[in-house]
Amino acid sequence: MFTGIIETLGRVTNLKYELENLHITVESSFTNELKIDQSVAHNGVCLTVVNIDGKHYTVTAIKETLDKTNIRNLQVAAIVNLERAMKLGDRLDGHIVQGHVDQTAECINIKETQGSWLYTFKYDSSLNNITIEKGSVTVNGVSLTVVNSKRNEFSVAIIPYTHEHTNFKAFKIGSVVNLEFDVIGKYVSRLNALNS
Repeated sequence: MFTGIIETLGRVTNLKYELENLHITVESSFTNELKIDQSVAHNGVCLTVVNIDGKHYTVTAIKETLDKTNIRNLQVAAIVNLERAMKLGDRLDGHIVQGHVDQTAECINIKETQGSWLYTFKYDSSLNNITIEKGSVTVNGVSLTVVNSKRNEFSVAIIPYTHEHTNFKAFKIGSVVNLEFDVIGKYVSRLNALNS
């Protein structure tokens, strides 16, 4: 379980395929605090630590994860948003994030305003995921509030702190991001589909 509040950025230092799995080695500022079998969200994707070597740790993404997320697009030197699982009893500063990405989306517009940025993302609505105005959505692991919700697109407003401390600053038109929709909204959507 995560909150969508990014702790730090990591840098991909090695990528190695083994059959259909991808082993991803990351350098991060909190590697010395990790342990084998711990969960860490990478751009919002929950992955398990399988090896630790100095400042570097390795996680493994299976085919299911590669098929449904932007992890498949990672390259050496890529910067990823990192968050460790929340501790029981901590404040929940973002919203409840499972680290189970629902689908990807494409950045279709970036508008810099006076003091913030408005990013717009388009996604495949045939998967029955939804956003609502002022609801929560996770983009590359970042807990955000939805504005301009439409059937297959939405926008989020990014404050300077988030822009500086996440990989949002690297987004361009056409960037592919991971989306995790609000878990309560997913249950409501599923129940409506079953009752239709």
